Amino acid sequence: MKKYAELSFAEHPVVKVTFTGHTANDENFSQYLKDLERAYTHELPIALIFDATQASLPAFKYQQWQAQWLKDYEEMMKKHCAGTAYIIPNMVIRNLLKAIFALQAQPVPYKIFPRLDEARRWALSSLEQKRADE
Repeated sequence: MKKYAELSFAEHPVVKVTFTGHTANDENFSQYLKDLERAYTHELPIALIFDATQASLPAFKYQQWQAQWLKDYEEMMKKHCAGTAYIIPNMVIRNLLKAIFALQAQPVPYKIFPRLDEARRWALSSLEQKRADE
């Protein structure tokens, strides 16, 4: 199976999700959502960086799955996620993100960036702010 996305915990508590560019199918998109849930298993504050530089456009069905995942895990995200940074250079993919958020609002702060270094700085800053608030 070709992965739809790969998660990296190398810089935990910043978790990086890199979309591979492979076409979404039931198997790889389901695995991506399971992997995303696993990012929260430590029940510690995290920040996510979604690198959509190579993302392929998923079918509407998978956009709905993503929106439902956000709804199902809203409380977990609010409790543990300091923020979500998106690297999205492609306007079509940016509009897709807006469409997903129209189906289900993003429950944590988020921001879109053109480059990884900016996204990483924001993610780290979001973690510092969440820790200060607790």
